[in-house]
Amino acid sequence: MGLNDPQWGNKNDGGPPDLEEAFRNLNKKLEGFLGRMGGKGPKNTGSGGSSNGFAGGAGLIIVIVALIWMASGFYIVDASQRGVVLRFGKYLEATQPGPRWHLPFPIESVEVVNLSQVRTVEVGYRDNVKNKMLKESLMLTDDENIIDIQFAVQYFLNDPAAYLFNNRMPDENVRQAAETAIREVVGKNKMDFVLYEGREQVAAATTKLIQDILDRYKSGILISKVTMQNAQPPEQVQAAFDDAVKAGQDRERQKNEGQAYANDVIPKAQGAAARLMQEADGYKQRVIANAQGDASRFKQILVEYQKAPRVTRERMYIDMMQQIMSSSSKVLVDQKGGNGSLLYLPLDKLIQKTGTSSLNKMQTAAGRPANNNEQVAPQAPIDSAGLNAMRRDRGAR
Repeated sequence: MGLNDPQWGNKNDGGPPDLEEAFRNLNKKLEGFLGRMGGKGPKNTGSGGSSNGFAGGAGLIIVIVALIWMASGFYIVDASQRGVVLRFGKYLEATQPGPRWHLPFPIESVEVVNLSQVRTVEVGYRDNVKNKMLKESLMLTDDENIIDIQFAVQYFLNDPAAYLFNNRMPDENVRQAAETAIREVVGKNKMDFVLYEGREQVAAATTKLIQDILDRYKSGILISKVTMQNAQPPEQVQAAFDDAVKAGQDRERQKNEGQAYANDVIPKAQGAAARLMQEADGYKQRVIANAQGDASRFKQILVEYQKAPRVTRERMYIDMMQQIMSSSSKVLVDQKGGNGSLLYLPLDKLIQKTGTSSLNKMQTAAGRPANNNEQVAPQAPIDSAGLNAMRRDRGAR
């Protein structure tokens, strides 16, 4: 009678069914099933009933245990996991996500590895940057300075079999590889570069070097990111380092001021140099033009001289004397052929007065007031034509 029978409990005087009888009936059915499998029918002899019942019960237990043992080989692999099947401890295969089955223990076993889990390892500290591990964090730079660095390494797995069989302590392996890599990178760079402008470059170079080391070990680990938590000089020299930083800032400020002054002075000097060059070039052109004009005039005079040497010579003499006497305050009078009497006239004053009047007229015409205190060069008293006329008159007398 089934447990869901509505008449259950209404028989046997309203009590529960006899479990011993139900067990005997089940045992008989199992014995009959096993007997048919062995080619023998069930025997109901009086002497062998108990032994057959015991054998049937043992067989049932064996079957149940076997079913349970076989069912223990089922397992499920999630999408972010991989299953690693081991047969007698040796790697057999890596299974993909989904329901899977393997030969139960002790023949085969399975290790489920999470590939998407991000694992983190701290170097130079534990749990908090204040909890420093000086043995890991202190390192030497290329310019022989000691710095204190704390950073974290994040990684996940890309090969579950290599991760299980090639690593005894994966986190410790990653930590040692990270410490080795950061010491090499820091040892090749200056202190200021590591502490300030080159922190990202240091982290990137460290990530690549850690991955290279772990790949050589075939660890099955993929480095995701290296995060610089803290980078500073040791606490014992922090004050001296601050002074050095201030001195460096002052140096940069003075360099900037000097550069600004140079940017102001150099263009002015270049402009003055360009102006002097232009003036010199103008003077050069003027001198060359004057020289060429003098040469051309000399050639013209030479042609005239060849035609009439005496006249040309006297003309040149008169022009030179006019040029010389025009800047002199002396008056020369030729008394040749005279009777020795000379009427004294203040010719120098008259010449100076005549020159001053001419200069005042020119300044007034030009729009400038006349200044009587200015030094004025006296003009020639007589031009060449007048001088020749005077000579002819004296010769006639």
